Amino acid sequence: MTIDSNSQVHPYKVLFVLCASSFLVPFMGSSLNLALPEIGEAFSFKAVTLTWMSTAYLMSSAIFQIPFARLADLIGRRKIFEWGVLIFSTSTFLAGVAPTGLIILTLRVIAGLGSAMIFGTATAILTSTFSPAQRGKALGINTAVVYSSLAAGPFLGGLFTHYWGWQSIFFICGSFGLVVIVLSRLILRKEWIESKGEKFDYVGSAIYALGLFSLIYGFTKLPQIMGFIWLFVGIVSFSFFVFYEKNYKAPVFNVRLFSGNRVFALSSLAALINYASTAAVAFMLSLYLQYIKGFDSRQAGLVLISQACIQSIFSLASGKLSDKIAPSTLATLGMCFCFAGLSGLCFINIETPVYILIILLFMLGIGFGIFSSPNTNVIMGSVEKKYYGQASATTGTVRLTGQAFSMGIAGMAIALQVGNQQIEPSLYPAFLQSVRITFIVFAALSIVGIFASWKRK
Repeated sequence: MTIDSNSQVHPYKVLFVLCASSFLVPFMGSSLNLALPEIGEAFSFKAVTLTWMSTAYLMSSAIFQIPFARLADLIGRRKIFEWGVLIFSTSTFLAGVAPTGLIILTLRVIAGLGSAMIFGTATAILTSTFSPAQRGKALGINTAVVYSSLAAGPFLGGLFTHYWGWQSIFFICGSFGLVVIVLSRLILRKEWIESKGEKFDYVGSAIYALGLFSLIYGFTKLPQIMGFIWLFVGIVSFSFFVFYEKNYKAPVFNVRLFSGNRVFALSSLAALINYASTAAVAFMLSLYLQYIKGFDSRQAGLVLISQACIQSIFSLASGKLSDKIAPSTLATLGMCFCFAGLSGLCFINIETPVYILIILLFMLGIGFGIFSSPNTNVIMGSVEKKYYGQASATTGTVRLTGQAFSMGIAGMAIALQVGNQQIEPSLYPAFLQSVRITFIVFAALSIVGIFASWKRK
């Protein structure tokens, strides 16, 4: 590993910078959920188009995360991290003045690229900085910050939207990103380069990007015939990607991490399913609370904050415990709580009391809080140090791919019940049915996730 001459850094100062970036990106996403009705009205977005405010960002971030993680191993993780924060912050700020719907969606794609650079490097930097004995605690702290930002997002996002308009969310998050860049320049004095001098795999990166785009985009287009065509293209592309990477000397991703490492493969699968079955919960409940229950953005934010608050508390505790208790056991227990919460959400209707929603969100918060940092600890601990970058990117990619699939499920349910129309009072019953369908699919997925998490033991 190559480092700068001034290479001495304090681990917890590094953690502070990474936590600042970990706060920024999830806060943007969770606060934006509360502004979606106003954004949809401002740009005349139809129901399915509105889901692309999240899906476009998630797709971009998922596609670029592994290529940028490999590039970071070649030229430096700190360098890619800082450029990622700059790109994310600038595109986010500009989205606040976007004149058309097409431009704001394009800026969300660019923000996803910046996010890929951030999360493709952040976990690898953290893992390289802390010893295995302290890694679980550090991951727990970082995860707790993520969930704290998710908790603050709905509350503050609701307030920002209510008093200053949806544009204020983009302006505030973009400005905070500039602060993160300054902190990084002052504190991250070390450069992490694990594969200096090796070649970058442009062909493999292109095949990977085509395959992942085709899978995610095709999934969002189901049950249309074009959806199945894109899925077929994705499957063929990934099959060729695996063959190509196995025979390339310096692959963008070492596919043998999956074929030769059972723990890594099943832990990644568990993460993919967990995010696919939970990521769109806040999106659907935000629309449910504002359209069906008649809440304003501020009131809806106060309800949604309950899940993230519990997540931040339990993720901090589970991170510490994962250094002492089998992380896979904790992660499996977390998936069970998620299943219980999702099962309850399958039955919500216009009369469902708010306190019932909060109880179910508490269960989801406990489940996800117990699952996330122990599962990440298992993934990062199952590979050699030279693969930290790729393992870090994999955790980010399965998270974002799972989130994109989750939004795809939600979008498909809305398309089947509501169609691509603006959500109006006459369509509220159909929209409520799409909410139930979404949660039924999520609950079924979580059962598969429980099995994958348990089986790796």
